[in-house]
Amino acid sequence: MDEDDARRSALALPEVSERQSWGRPAWFHRNLVARMWDDDRLTVRVEDDGERLALVEQEPDLYSTTDHHAGTNLVLITLEAADDVTLRAHLAESWWWAAPPVLRRRYPQLGPTHDS
Repeated sequence: MDEDDARRSALALPEVSERQSWGRPAWFHRNLVARMWDDDRLTVRVEDDGERLALVEQEPDLYSTTDHHAGTNLVLITLEAADDVTLRAHLAESWWWAAPPVLRRRYPQLGPTHDS
């Protein structure tokens, strides 16, 4: 996967548009959904800091973090290590966590699924 794949997948999400953030391509609805952190990694939202840390620990080739992200719900995905299904799933989840209630109600199918 690469930046163009991230762009296509992000722009396929409802009400998402692209603009620059910190000099990098980023995708927003009303809030930031995802942003290229550098040439190889994409910043996405996850549920919380605990999930961020667990992902990095479980799959360090795919996920990483920086001191800048400490205590946040933002994780970095190494695009080269991601497949299309993983990338699209993370972008949809990131869309959800960034969405205000009005968008969550409008697009409930994008919500994360949790085993009960």
